[in-house]
Amino acid sequence: MYELLKRDGLAKRGRFTTVHGTVETPVFMNVGTAAAIKGAVSTDDLREIKTQVELSNTYHLHVRPGDEVIKKLGGLHKFMVWDKPILTDSGGFQVFSLAGLRKIQEEGVHFHSHIDGRKIFMGPEESMQIQSNLASTIAMAFDECPASTKDRDYIERSVARTARWLRRCKAEMERLNSLPDTINPHQMLFGINQGGILENVRIAHAQEIAELDLPGYAIGGLAVGESHEEMYRILDAVVPYLPLEKPTYLMGVGTPANILEAVDRGVDFFDCVYPTRNGRHGHVYTNHGKLNLFNAKYELDERPIEEECGCPVCRKYSRAYIRHLLKAKEMLGMRFCVLHNLYFYNTMMEEIRAAIEEGRYKEYKKQKLEGMSLSQK
Repeated sequence: MYELLKRDGLAKRGRFTTVHGTVETPVFMNVGTAAAIKGAVSTDDLREIKTQVELSNTYHLHVRPGDEVIKKLGGLHKFMVWDKPILTDSGGFQVFSLAGLRKIQEEGVHFHSHIDGRKIFMGPEESMQIQSNLASTIAMAFDECPASTKDRDYIERSVARTARWLRRCKAEMERLNSLPDTINPHQMLFGINQGGILENVRIAHAQEIAELDLPGYAIGGLAVGESHEEMYRILDAVVPYLPLEKPTYLMGVGTPANILEAVDRGVDFFDCVYPTRNGRHGHVYTNHGKLNLFNAKYELDERPIEEECGCPVCRKYSRAYIRHLLKAKEMLGMRFCVLHNLYFYNTMMEEIRAAIEEGRYKEYKKQKLEGMSLSQK
């Protein structure tokens, strides 16, 4: 469970103990949607680049290869050959993003697979069953992620239904964890706060779900089109109403700047596809800004991506070589960029934890943001 070790302002330095190991927080979870990090990154690579938690997706694994298949093979940890914590997203965001293919009811959602068009039904119980079959460390509650552009009446009704679904998720997880054939009977459930950019709806929902005394709480429905300022405003409003003694997870966020700002507001857990997606397109993060290695100026550049970086790529390979691989459409170039980016994120989280421990987080954040805003020479 969660232990709050130190606070520096609102920033939290914690430790989250699970059946699959201990997570030092704040933490960035490396996203492997379909039980793999896009970019030909293995679980051995994840260990080398200091990954603490891997995140996979319930919907995608239910559609392919099937959660029952993964259960028969011993669960997601054995399937992936990964012995550290795994968080599975409930599939809610993916289901609700299929706007033209789904129908929402109190029981759950009827929708069509994006792969073969077959009809699927998913509700709180189904999501919990799938995640139990996957045997992840942390399961996310099934929720609706209403667009912030929806009117107040729709968002209020949606959030009320999400609160009812959370109670059903909790009851179903307790039942599943008690069954003799459950692979991980210690699976934890995180609830999700919703409410668009309506502060009072968000706060009321946070207060309601906090009463359920879950192992952790997430803030969903942000970084989906609203401005950064709106996101920070909602965090300022909502985080104080979530339990201090439990981890707070900001879903799908974000850029290094987003993470630095959210940590300063009391957030512990993060995930985002940016480092892998950008890496696959030759965009790499450094402490002096983001580089596009497709640019011609790197053709003869013998320096590593970042000269003081300790990642397995920067220890050996030049910008010029990586650019050549990318231009030649060699998968190795994409792999190198993804590895570097994930190492950059994981290392930044180490620095954040140290800064909080030493009571200098505000100074660290300021220096980091200033450094990353510089243009690379």
